[in-house]
Amino acid sequence: MADFMWFVKRLKAMNPQEIGWRVAQKRIQKREEKRFRPHKVLVTEKIFCEDFRDLELDASRMHLNMENRAYTLERSIPLLGGYDYAVYRMDWAAGFQTDHRWPEVFSYRLNYKQRDDIGDARTNWELNRHFQFAILAKNYAASGDHAFLQEFLDLFEDWNEKNPFLWGISWTSVMEVAIRTSNWCYAYCFLAGCEDVPDNLLKQLKIGILNMADYICSHYSRYSSANNHLIVEAYAIGQSGILFQYQPWIALAIKILTQELTKQNYSDGINKELSLHYQSFYMEAMGLMMRLMVKNGIKVPRLWHEMLDKMCGYVANCMGAYGEAIVFGDDDEGKILDLHGGLNHYHYVLGLLSYLLEKQYINLESISCENLNWLFTESEKKRASIKAVYKVPQYVCYKEGGNSIFRSGDARILIGIDHAALGFGSIAAHGHADALSFQMYVDGIPIVVDPGTYIYHCDLESRNAYRRTENHNTLCINKKDQSEMLGAFLWGKRAKCCLLGYKETDQGVTLRADHNGYPGNRHTRTYWFNGKRKLCIRDELEKADFVSLNFMFLPDAVLTVQEKTAFILVGAIQISIEFECPNEIKLIKTEKQYSEKYGAQVSAPALVIDAQTNFIKTMIQVSMAEG
Repeated sequence: MADFMWFVKRLKAMNPQEIGWRVAQKRIQKREEKRFRPHKVLVTEKIFCEDFRDLELDASRMHLNMENRAYTLERSIPLLGGYDYAVYRMDWAAGFQTDHRWPEVFSYRLNYKQRDDIGDARTNWELNRHFQFAILAKNYAASGDHAFLQEFLDLFEDWNEKNPFLWGISWTSVMEVAIRTSNWCYAYCFLAGCEDVPDNLLKQLKIGILNMADYICSHYSRYSSANNHLIVEAYAIGQSGILFQYQPWIALAIKILTQELTKQNYSDGINKELSLHYQSFYMEAMGLMMRLMVKNGIKVPRLWHEMLDKMCGYVANCMGAYGEAIVFGDDDEGKILDLHGGLNHYHYVLGLLSYLLEKQYINLESISCENLNWLFTESEKKRASIKAVYKVPQYVCYKEGGNSIFRSGDARILIGIDHAALGFGSIAAHGHADALSFQMYVDGIPIVVDPGTYIYHCDLESRNAYRRTENHNTLCINKKDQSEMLGAFLWGKRAKCCLLGYKETDQGVTLRADHNGYPGNRHTRTYWFNGKRKLCIRDELEKADFVSLNFMFLPDAVLTVQEKTAFILVGAIQISIEFECPNEIKLIKTEKQYSEKYGAQVSAPALVIDAQTNFIKTMIQVSMAEG
């Protein structure tokens, strides 16, 4: 019954054109099931479409920097949730959160959503994205050590035997196929110039890339599902098209990526998913495709330069002087390329686009990223590093995109404020009910924190908890959410924010915004930051009601409460939070769940202010050691 109700709700989020497309997709899937279900076929066994039989993969078109000597020889990849790669390296169907495994059934018949009996599909997909394939191929190309080649052969053969085309969990998401395709492309290009690489291996990789790219072309995301998934899928199509010199794929990819730039992003550079991580993920796909186009003499549309410049500026503004980043909304640590086995995604993406747009959005000399060493030669880096430098402003308000970033004059305090829409499109898949919430970093340490994401495809109670209003640093009325959750990636009625005022003066910066998430009682919040150590917040309602004012802190923080003042101590950093209210208030010291990394959670101290009122003023004072 629950599945049926979700289906009805999801159907309401579609327009007639999307319903028609989904019906057509079902017809395609039935044909594929008729062809590939009776007899399991490996994706590397033969080319499925005769039209592609004569295409050849030209590894030189990847333009890897094979002169690079700044590399590592790491064998493993980090798995989500902190699972040990050595344990799971060939356990392609692992459930991870349980001892159970995903069944070997035809992918169109495999329900992977909210499978508490097996585990979280997203955790499994990380293993099947095959970052390890690209890493091992790179290791062999760089070192000539046959142990890396042998390990690659062992993994490649085992995966192919256990993951026939369209069978099992690794084939349930088109975007996952796209990321795997990209990693196979990099693996092929690293191995193509090496000695002792079996011809049959290169042939199998080529066949697999062709078949997967063809599959993506038939199934790429559209309509309400066309968010970051579509961008990654289009990139994989375009990458394959360039390497095979197949113009229809190149043209299709460029068309999709160009059209989606203005559909999925506000004109001021904020991605409409309203998640910094998904913006970075989107930008990585665009950057990797743009690099291939530039390297192969393919004209890059001017719109790409204009929009990516603004998007880079926003990501740079969200980052602090200590490498910290303001992240609202979902964050599942997604990436497309990782040739090291662990990277700072924001640093990497800003570096990638700095070289392409010839503007430094991050201090290029201060970051170390192996991806960039393989993607650009030293001379290319030097040419880019002397171009324009992006200067991060002390205060910035994105009136269209809906987030604002404040920092102290000495850059030791970083504050992010969310006055944005819930998310993108009719489903707002990756949004949280956190309107008018804020985050605060001091000396790079997250003090007042966003709760994080934790999990996607199992433990729905926790998935919902991490999106609830009461678990974010904002005001909640009657313990209700500002927006209506209809599913793990589906929202119904949603709060709409409105920016009422923004002003910068010598005394600081003031931002005033409201939202209509509580019918009949509009919530208005005013932030004032003096640019030094003091932040004031005023919460006002149209009428008195039972409210909870929520604050969540770093797990290491020590929280104490004295009458109407709370104190937070983290090392040498002390924060006092004092409250003013015309009515009686109650300060409640509690704990809530916090997820710094996807798949992991711990308890963290939290403060809840309960009152029957229409007004609360919060005064936050930061103290820390000088120097």
